[in-house]
Amino acid sequence: MVERLTNQTSGVPRGLLRFLVLTMLAKKPLSGVEIVETIEKETGGRWIPSSGSVYPLLAWLHDKGFTNEIPSEEMGIKRYALTAKGKAFFEKQITLGRKMLNKLEFLVPLLIGKFQFDLNDEEILAGTIEPAQRVVKTLLDLREEQNYRITAQVSKGIEKILNKCADELEEIVRRIREKK
Repeated sequence: MVERLTNQTSGVPRGLLRFLVLTMLAKKPLSGVEIVETIEKETGGRWIPSSGSVYPLLAWLHDKGFTNEIPSEEMGIKRYALTAKGKAFFEKQITLGRKMLNKLEFLVPLLIGKFQFDLNDEEILAGTIEPAQRVVKTLLDLREEQNYRITAQVSKGIEKILNKCADELEEIVRRIREKK
């Protein structure tokens, strides 16, 4: 059974919803419903932000001048797009987030495996922790190189490896679920 987070305060870090909404609006105008549906889809249904957290956030962004309402052909649907001020605010959020991640990212490999399994599963999955830590550490190392030496060819190679890994892990999960 998948545990679901149904609002911003149930285990979701403070400010994450705002950052995700800004990220989504930087790509294209969206309505509150579309934002909720996107987050639900991208988290595999594990987090469904409540309308009581999304709509006040959209109103706050609009009141601050970070978004404009975009007229919609669909009756009653309000879509929001970032303004120039909103894009600058988003860039500032990205910079702050990167600074925080840079200060904390060394902890990520250490945390892999420490919180994700029951004690009973730790013995069975003990051999998976070190490779998972290595993958995460390597991805963090790649982030440092992204603006310097990563070519399109290297990026495609990384994508191929990660897709193969994800496909194989998803197949294992599918088989386990079928046995239930």
